[in-house]
Amino acid sequence: MIYLREIRVENLPHAHRFPFSVAAEKIQPVLTLPAPVTIFVGENGSGKSTILEAAAAAVELPAIGGEAAVRDQTLAHARTLAAHMQLAWNRRSWRGFFLRTEDFFNFCRRMAQMAAELADDAEAYEEELSGYGLQLAKGSALGQRQALIDRYGEDLDAQSHGESILDVLLERLVPGGIYFLDEPEVAFSPHRQLALLSLVKQKAEAEQCQFVIATHSPILLAVPGAAIYDFDQSPVQQTTYSALEHVKLTRDFLNHPSSFLRHL
Repeated sequence: MIYLREIRVENLPHAHRFPFSVAAEKIQPVLTLPAPVTIFVGENGSGKSTILEAAAAAVELPAIGGEAAVRDQTLAHARTLAAHMQLAWNRRSWRGFFLRTEDFFNFCRRMAQMAAELADDAEAYEEELSGYGLQLAKGSALGQRQALIDRYGEDLDAQSHGESILDVLLERLVPGGIYFLDEPEVAFSPHRQLALLSLVKQKAEAEQCQFVIATHSPILLAVPGAAIYDFDQSPVQQTTYSALEHVKLTRDFLNHPSSFLRHL
C-alpha cells in the first residue's frame, strides 16, 4: 500500500545552507514514493538520512527510543526542513513510527528502567498500604510490569541489539502503518538482515504497510519490488539493484577479496 506518494520541497530559504542545501541539491523539486517500500542509498554525507528525518518530521511520526520529533534537539534541522515540505497522500495513515538505531539503545534502557521502577513501587506499597488497597495498588504495578515483559521481553539489554530490534519491530509494526527506518541494519548480522528483509516484505505485502528506509546494506536493498533512490547522484536518481555501486563493490570483493586486500 502506498499512503504517502510524494514529497515536494518549496520556498527553500538559504539554499546554500544546511539542511536546505541538501533538499535543493537532491530534490528538484519532487521526490515520488512509487512503491510500498522505498529505499535511499548513498555514501555517508550524501543526504539520505537528512531527507528521511525531515520527511518523518513532516509526517509527524513518533520516534522509537528517542524523544518525539517535535522535541528532539538532534532533529532540529529535520524540523526546519520539514516546514518546507509539502506531502501528497493517497490516504493519510496515522499509524507508524520513525526509528534510528542509535535511539533504540535508549529505548532498551527506558524499558528496563520502567520495569525496575514498577517493581520498586510494588515493594513500597507493602510498607505504605494494607488490605484491599495494598492488593489493588501492588497488583496494578506488577500487572504493568508484566505487560512490559510480555510485550518486549524480560530484558532487552540481555539480547543482542539485532535480536532486540527485531523483537520490537515484530511487536510494533501494525497493519496499515507508515514506517521510516534510518540505517536499521547497523546492529544486524547478515542473517538478521535477511530476517529484517523478510519482515519488511511480509508487512508490505500482507499487512499494507509502507516503508521508507535509508540503508547501506546490499541485503536490505534487495527487498523485492522496492523503489531505490541513489543519493550519490544530484538530484537523486531512481535506479536498479544491480546498477548500485554498493552492490557491485560488495559482489566484487566477495568474489575476489585478494584483489582488494593486496592493495592495502
